[in-house]
Parts: sequence; C-alpha cells; structure tokens
Amino acid sequence: MINYVKSENYRLLRKKGLYITSIVSLLLITAAAFVLHFLGENEINFPYATSTFFYSNVIAGSLLIIIVAFVFNQSLTGKDISVIKQSVSFGVSRNTIFWAKLLLPLCYFLFLCVIGLLLMIVLGENLLFSEGNSIGNFLLASLNMLPLILGAYFIIHILKMLKVGDLYTLILLLIVFMFSGDLLRLLFRPVSGLQEVYKYAPSSLLNENLMDFMDHGAALDYRYWVVGMLISVASLSLGARRFAKQNID
Repeated sequence: MINYVKSENYRLLRKKGLYITSIVSLLLITAAAFVLHFLGENEINFPYATSTFFYSNVIAGSLLIIIVAFVFNQSLTGKDISVIKQSVSFGVSRNTIFWAKLLLPLCYFLFLCVIGLLLMIVLGENLLFSEGNSIGNFLLASLNMLPLILGAYFIIHILKMLKVGDLYTLILLLIVFMFSGDLLRLLFRPVSGLQEVYKYAPSSLLNENLMDFMDHGAALDYRYWVVGMLISVASLSLGARRFAKQNID
C-alpha cells in the first residue's frame, strides 16, 4: 500500500495542470486585490475597495472552487484511470486504489485553499479598507463552506472512479450546488410539512452563508456540517461499493 501511495504521489507531482491551476488561482486573487486597491485610490466614492467585498468573492464563488477541486481530482482519475487494471494485476487492492486517488489530490487541494485563504487575508487587510471584524467573519463563512466543498469533491471522485463522463459530472454538480434549493422548493411546495426542506439544500445554504457574511453576521451553523457529512458519507459508501464491483476492463 505504501509503495502504491508513493507511486501515485510521484505521478501527481508531475502533473503540470496542478501547478498551472494553483498559480492561476493565486494570481487571480492577487490581481483582484490590486484592481480593487487601484480603483479605490483613483475613483471617487468607489464603494468596493473593502476587505469585505474582496472576501465575498470567495464566499460567493463556491462553483469556481468546486471546479478547481475537479481539476485536482482529475489529475489521478482522468486519463490515468486506465492504469488501474495494471495496478490490480500487481496485487494492489481496489480499496487502496480508491482511497489513495481520493486522499492525495485532496491534501494538495486543501493546501492550496489554505494558501489562498492566507493570501486573501494579507492582501485584504493591507491593500483594502478593513471593515470591523472582517477576518473573523470571513473565516467563519469559509468554515461553513468547507463541508459542502468536501461533499462536492467526494461526488467528483466517485463519479470519476465509476467512469462517468465529465459533462454529466459537471451538470450534476451544477444542479446540486446551484439549483437544488429552487428545485426542492418547487417539488415540496404542495406537500404539507415539507415546504421548508429546501432550506437545507446545498445551494440554499451557500446563498444564506453569503447573505450572512455580507451582513457581518456569519456564524458556525451545524446545518452546513450535517448536510456536508450526509453528502460525503452517502457518496463515499456508495462509490466504494460500486467501484469494488466495477468491471475495470
């Protein structure tokens, strides 16, 4: 198992796409901060040169973060998925393959998220007008997002491991994390006692998190963690079982 993990890590570190994605993401963060700073210095009454507005781009940008997660996971589950048969023939268990390909890209993805978070705080507090407890508000809203982003990553992983096409994967992610609240509201509107279910949909929670952040009222909320854990556990348990039985020819 250790040798397989080392081999996958070596292959992962040779993927240029990870470095390009990471550099582009950090450059976009930096560019956004300097553009807001420039406009704030040169435009009269420019209202958006604030740390709160700068941070809100992350809280509102869950779909972009999920796309970055997709790129990271695909580094070991994209075209290289064809080498699984060879790994199995060498005695590597499917369970080891499934979890190694899940956890290695996830570690690097979370590392990039931490670096990006720190970079945003440094730029936001030094280049832009800091509004009150903007850092604490930002960190709390980010923590609320974390379990849902992890849930999205796990969905990506199981679909890639089960050889579901990229287009279908992206469509499903779009539905779950952008439109699930609206769909559930329409679906359960006529059902007595279930009209409030849509508030627990990932898209509804992400929108509420953004509104709370913009109102400077972000707070840790158990609903994000419950929903995120349900998505994660359901995805991983189903995906691991299906992959264990899947024909890899």
